Amino acid sequence: MAVNTYMPQQFPKVTLSEAEEETQLLTEKVYASALKEEDNKDALSMFTVPEDCPIGLQQAKEHELLKELAEQRSEQSTKRKKSLKMIRSHSMLLQMPVNADCSRPVAVTPYLSPSSTCSSVPENCPDYQRVTISGDYCAGITVEDYEHSAKSLLKALLIREKYSKLAYHRFCRTTAQFLRSAENMTWREEDEVLPDMCPCPTGGEDPYSTHNIPEDLNYELKMKDGIVYVYDNAEALRENQPHDLPYPDFETFAVDFSHVLAMIADGPTKTYCHRRLNFLSSKFYLHEMLNEIAELKELKCVPHRDFYNVRKVDTHIHAAACMSQKHLLTFIQETYKADANRVVLENAGQKITLQQVFHSLNKDPYDLTVDSLDVHAGRHTFHRFDKFNSKYNPVGASELREIFLKTDNLLDGEYFARIIKEVSHDLEESKYQHAEPRLSIYGRSPGEWHSLSKWFIQHKVHSPNMRWIIQVPRIYDIFKAKKLVPNFAKMLENIFLPLFEASVNPQNHKEIHVFLKYVSGFDSVDDESKHSDHMFSFRSPKPEQWTADENPPYSYYIFHMYANIMVLNNLRKERGLSTFQLRPHCGEAGSITHLVSGFLTSDNISHGLNLKKSPVLQYLYYLAQIPIAMSPLSNNSLFLEYSKNPLLEFLHKGLCVSLSTDDPMQFHYTKVNGKPRFTRDGLVK
Repeated sequence: MAVNTYMPQQFPKVTLSEAEEETQLLTEKVYASALKEEDNKDALSMFTVPEDCPIGLQQAKEHELLKELAEQRSEQSTKRKKSLKMIRSHSMLLQMPVNADCSRPVAVTPYLSPSSTCSSVPENCPDYQRVTISGDYCAGITVEDYEHSAKSLLKALLIREKYSKLAYHRFCRTTAQFLRSAENMTWREEDEVLPDMCPCPTGGEDPYSTHNIPEDLNYELKMKDGIVYVYDNAEALRENQPHDLPYPDFETFAVDFSHVLAMIADGPTKTYCHRRLNFLSSKFYLHEMLNEIAELKELKCVPHRDFYNVRKVDTHIHAAACMSQKHLLTFIQETYKADANRVVLENAGQKITLQQVFHSLNKDPYDLTVDSLDVHAGRHTFHRFDKFNSKYNPVGASELREIFLKTDNLLDGEYFARIIKEVSHDLEESKYQHAEPRLSIYGRSPGEWHSLSKWFIQHKVHSPNMRWIIQVPRIYDIFKAKKLVPNFAKMLENIFLPLFEASVNPQNHKEIHVFLKYVSGFDSVDDESKHSDHMFSFRSPKPEQWTADENPPYSYYIFHMYANIMVLNNLRKERGLSTFQLRPHCGEAGSITHLVSGFLTSDNISHGLNLKKSPVLQYLYYLAQIPIAMSPLSNNSLFLEYSKNPLLEFLHKGLCVSLSTDDPMQFHYTKVNGKPRFTRDGLVK
């Protein structure tokens, strides 16, 4: 689809104004505070809120009352309040279900909420009872605070929209319509930017076919400042004239990051967002009280659809743990029965059979149980990511993980492919269930992509009920300690340069080209609670200069992943190829700054637990309708007790949340299609 939306081809270099310098100083204070809090927090009391001091609450109320009284005596404030009341009354008229023509654009101010720009109720909508709120639109806070908060939120949404469009990520249509109205512009459907997905093969079409591959362009490629640049030819490379694509600027991103980070510490904005979130939650409970019976009636009238035959997509599941522990146990026992004498490992030139592996472990496969397999996480893994990672090793043996759960081993990942195909077969039989398993690319060497693509095609792993996500572990420090990479830029080059080469010259990289058709996006994974002393800012060193053994901070990783995905998506869009989304683990633990990075760069995120800590970010995620794949069973074994999980709270407030399994092998006792679901009363397994 042709996109007419104007997108800047180059980011302007940053020159900070005096106000921006002040914002940067505030940001550094907030960042330092977040790091200090991360160091000093009591991990086991996460999200427990201490009782507010009654004296402090009384003083705050008196202060607000004095501000209100001062406003009442101010003629200018009175006029502004009257203007806001008129806007509120006008928006209420728009919401009334009368036969009004709502197709005409309505001029609104930036201070009008997106929900109030909505028009009449559609004819096919159930006859629910609806509530409108009259009176002072900004009741509860002063006009100055209200205007200040609204402008800050508007600016943050415009920043996210910019980064989403540049990377061909989705941006909520309702929010986009509101932003255009706030700018006195008309929203057009053709301006909407969406990711391009390769359609699933139909009929007898071969999903691994290497026919009809686009011709090679023979562009030149070079990584500069951690971002791959594309040049039309060698001469353009010598003259430093890159191909006409948007190339992000690190300093510009750092300044945008600072603006959003400063917002979350701003008092008036926090107060306004907290009140709005409480209002949304109350609105849900009121709707539930008024319309629960009507909703149940509508639900029962839907033909051929119930919980079991509606489409369900598991958007957060790791391939190495996509099976249940019982499934893995049965697979190991059946494989041993058939292949006990097969060579499965090689150690120091010595070939080792599967039988010898079990003998060295003093284990008999037929005596194994799900308990002795020991892959299930529990309370002993709470806040112990190291112990959690060890659960990927059946019976605690890394040899069995190497044999059964790896794509690059002596068997070329045959057993791993077989068990994944069994999982996909279950999904296909259930008909209505789909999944997006994550496979790892580490960045140790550029040959990883070829190896993974070869595994995918050789073992015919494609399923119509599966798409694939590539997860990149944040383990630069491990590779640097082992002298596998000289700097952070080399790790980025190993991850992204093969993708650019396959996009520019697909005839020379046919296997990678075929595999990428079924890849949805990229994930960034590791323990978010790991501390980094480096403060992310526009002063951070370039990736080529990051030669220290220390791991870069989360935001540094996320920006450079986003930057390369953005350039790659624009290049692939030119060629009519599929694009990718950035969908990182974000907000599971660690600093609140991770969620700021996710807000700016990600199409959607996984976990998002720390949104509970920040009303401003939580409200921004609501306004932008950023999808959040939540995994309460996973969180219960790692970072947050089940009873404290904010999933239902987020759902009631209107955030875009979904349930995901994360690691069925470690958290579930049933098959993947026995996923948890939620009811009005809470979560059930």
